[in-house]
Parts: sequence; structure tokens; C-alpha cells
Amino acid sequence: MYKIAVLGDRDSIYGFAALGLETFPVSSAEEGEKVLKDLVAGEYAVVYITEAMQAQLSHEIEKVRLQRLPAIIPIPGVSGNTGDGIANVKKMVEQAVGSDIIFNN
Repeated sequence: MYKIAVLGDRDSIYGFAALGLETFPVSSAEEGEKVLKDLVAGEYAVVYITEAMQAQLSHEIEKVRLQRLPAIIPIPGVSGNTGDGIANVKKMVEQAVGSDIIFNN
């Protein structure tokens, strides 16, 4: 059975443990890169990652996006929303649908 992981700084992700998700608090990009590689090699279908950590690990995440699993989903952290999560969703929708369906007016 596949599992769901949450990766990021402790303050941003500790609440996800109450939902039954496995949390992986990291404090540096180097530590985050190692944990992400372990999660990709494991039985994880979804990895939620804070937007701040996503920005630091963008080169590794691009490698993972070429694989079927896991799906890497950015989430806002305690420091706020950078907009990267919405930008990534928009990019994926454009690839799937073939056009931009999110209009900013």
C-alpha cells in the first residue's frame, strides 16, 4: 500500500501527523535532499513539500517529476505562500488540457 509523506520545516508540518500522515522535518536543503531521495525510493504515492523547501530542492524535484510516483505537491509553510504552488498547478493543468484555464482578472 502506498503512503503519504510531508516534508519541510518542523513548524510547518507537525500538524499533519495528527491526520495520520508521515512527517519528515528537515532544517537544511542538504538534509531535505537526502530525505526526498529516500521518500522517492520508498513506497510513497504523494509527497507534500513546503514551498520554501521546494524552492531549495527544485533540481531534485524536476528529476522526480519524470517518474510516475510519487506526486510532489507544494504546500504553504508557516512563512506564508510564495505562489509557487499555484504556478505549478497551473503548469500541470496547461500540460494536461493544452491551454490555460485559470484566468487572472
